[in-house]
Amino acid sequence: MALTKLTSNLIEGGTGTDWVTAIQTSNFTAAAGKGYFVNTTSQVLYVNLPVGVVGMEITIQDYAGTFATNKVILNANGSENIQGSAVQGKIITNNATAVLIYQDATKGWTSQDIELNATTISWATPTGQSLTYSTPSPQSSIGSQAATFPTTTFTATKSGSTISGTATIAGLPSGITAAQTITGSGAGNTLTVTLTGTFPSTSSLNTNLTLSGLTVAVPLAVSYLVVAGGGGGGGVGGGGGAGGYRTNYGGTSLTLVSGTNYTVTIGAGGASQQSGNGDGNVGANGGNSVFNSITSAGGGGGGSASIVGSNGGSGGGARFVSGGYGNTPSTTPSQGNNGGSASPAIGNAMGGGGGGANQAGNTTLNNGGNGSVNSITGSNVTYSGGGGGGGCTVCGGAQNIGLGGSGGGAGGGAYAGTVNTGGGGGGGTWTNNSSYITQRGGDGGSGIVILRYASSFTLTNPGSGLTFTTATVSTDKVTTFTAGTGNIQFN
Repeated sequence: MALTKLTSNLIEGGTGTDWVTAIQTSNFTAAAGKGYFVNTTSQVLYVNLPVGVVGMEITIQDYAGTFATNKVILNANGSENIQGSAVQGKIITNNATAVLIYQDATKGWTSQDIELNATTISWATPTGQSLTYSTPSPQSSIGSQAATFPTTTFTATKSGSTISGTATIAGLPSGITAAQTITGSGAGNTLTVTLTGTFPSTSSLNTNLTLSGLTVAVPLAVSYLVVAGGGGGGGVGGGGGAGGYRTNYGGTSLTLVSGTNYTVTIGAGGASQQSGNGDGNVGANGGNSVFNSITSAGGGGGGSASIVGSNGGSGGGARFVSGGYGNTPSTTPSQGNNGGSASPAIGNAMGGGGGGANQAGNTTLNNGGNGSVNSITGSNVTYSGGGGGGGCTVCGGAQNIGLGGSGGGAGGGAYAGTVNTGGGGGGGTWTNNSSYITQRGGDGGSGIVILRYASSFTLTNPGSGLTFTTATVSTDKVTTFTAGTGNIQFN
């Protein structure tokens, strides 16, 4: 059989290594079939590989035995691979003679002496300032040194608190930077941290980032109960109207600013009228109670047989003529109800009941309207009951003295509304038929302001002027103001 001569032009990749005699001491582009003596004594060298063709070989030999000190970094052409990866390759073995062979588009350039020049960055869940963090996503990334690091994000939040400011982030690998964005301004808002940059020269596994320097605060959310002073009872007449009742407890809290002055005023109870010719004696309105922008109107004073009950938070009762209007001035929700009016058909009733926070004054039994129950202090307490209408001791038959609504005074006998509940005073009783002498009605009960807020704040009264106490209820503080006027601050 005839022999066929094998020539280099019959093999696509060539049959041997053509060694370049010049020693390579700087970055260069390699050619197929060539061998290179590479000296990395002074620096790391980058070798750019040509377009790969199956079977193509390139040889790189460590001239000075320094590859472990200053490595050779291999850059593939375009999107081609090295060792089956898109990242750079590296040769880091002293005295290596690395033969690179191009296998195919999947494996690319391969050699037993090549390692991937890859940096791996992986993340633990960040820590710091007792926040709740998400794990960075993606949690692990691999890339060549100085290559673009993929955008990675994580979030931080704290239930019931607000986050503000800019965090100091410790533990970031070299080349990676952090941008910060805060979404929302209320409790539970979110800090988003976005990591970008370039891959560092060394891997960093299970990297722990620690955040500090943020302002993490419980927002100043305040629940309030503002009750005005109750109206005084009228002579021969109606019970005093309850003090206006306004609250947001159990609803949407009022958001305030720490270190800011807010006004608090406790309304006094309205005075009843002295004994004498009671037909003209009308009880005085209670005083307004105030917290910041919330004003509860004093209860209307009780009227008489010829003078209508006064308007107010709840209206005062009267006899023969109409009771006063409640919810004056108008608020939403309503701060009170109308007063009642007794008529001659009711026999010995001398006055209708004063209106209460939860019920109008009675026009048949002349009872005061019931107040409203509130548990802002941690206990159920009834506030703003109307005063009962007065009766008659000289008219024969039953006196028909009205009962006070919850917190309001009963009619007759100068029964006052309960202190610090805004109860209306009871109406006066007719005791002498010939001279129209009446027994004095009762004074209205003073109002109250109660505030509930997070226990991390301290309430002060700059300049004094207020009488108050503070107790802890669950995780909150509750401050009760019983008298005076002045400014308060939360700090």
